[in-house]
Amino acid sequence: MEIQDVFKQYADDMNAVEDLIEARRHSYAHLIPEITDHVIKSGGKRLRPLLLIISSDLCGYRGDRRFPLGSVMEFIHTASLLHDDVIDHATIRRGKPSANSIWGNSASVLVGDYLYATSFNVLAEDGDQSVQKLLATTTASMAEGEIIQLAKCGDVNITEREYFSIIEKKTAILISSACAIGALLAKAPESEVKALARFGMRLGTAFQLTDDTLDYVAREEELGKTIGMDIKEGKITLPLIRTFKECDPDEKKIIEKAVENTEEDYIEEVTFLVNKYDGIQYSLDKADSLIEEGKAFLKIFGDSTPRGALLAISDYVVERRS
Repeated sequence: MEIQDVFKQYADDMNAVEDLIEARRHSYAHLIPEITDHVIKSGGKRLRPLLLIISSDLCGYRGDRRFPLGSVMEFIHTASLLHDDVIDHATIRRGKPSANSIWGNSASVLVGDYLYATSFNVLAEDGDQSVQKLLATTTASMAEGEIIQLAKCGDVNITEREYFSIIEKKTAILISSACAIGALLAKAPESEVKALARFGMRLGTAFQLTDDTLDYVAREEELGKTIGMDIKEGKITLPLIRTFKECDPDEKKIIEKAVENTEEDYIEEVTFLVNKYDGIQYSLDKADSLIEEGKAFLKIFGDSTPRGALLAISDYVVERRS
């Protein structure tokens, strides 16, 4: 199964999620629909709601609760993007001007808050305490990851272990939770809930790893990423962590200058060093290993269309390389 087949297979379910996203984002406060429209309709693939839908299908649940909970996944994700862009002083998101660069930081933060509040309103209506507890823990972890990353901003001595802790908390945990909720909806055995959660954690970590390599190789017109933005924002990701560990003292000074001096452009020099010390390939190899670990957790489930869909998404994540 290819990724296009996955989208086609679950198109009707995702349309139902989309309808709820549209209905829930309307407000008499005009900035809410304006800003959410700008972010939510900017080209994202709704990965988190899709994973929830597929995981529930895998475990045998096809009821209507999938759809509002799928919208919650997208609202939480969108809220985190709005807040992240303010913290990072970002000007571009998915190849378009970021919300904060158009409407300002205050509006972006408040609309992000509104989306979090809307999410927990939907969870209250759903009434499942296991899902509520999981997402309360998840959102707290996401905030913690953002705080740790902020504290490590510009720290060229950040370790791989610290880096992985940050991306697991910031990115992977919501993807993991989306998969686990699918199993919870089906009242699946704990072994299946844990298997899907662990699959999602590996998938989410690999997703962020691959995304971080694109900062050095992506074309903005193709993937909406501007080369070198992570360095300018002081984010030390795995390609650079690997490079800094391997390079000589003079080369370390170049990297330190690039991170410290955001006014000058050292992207070309840093990219050269990252390629010299195989920082990109090293990171992609880690992503490949995580994807294989994730796939192994799906062996508990028999062959089926939804299992094939999760495997196809796994392959898609590590193919986003140019």
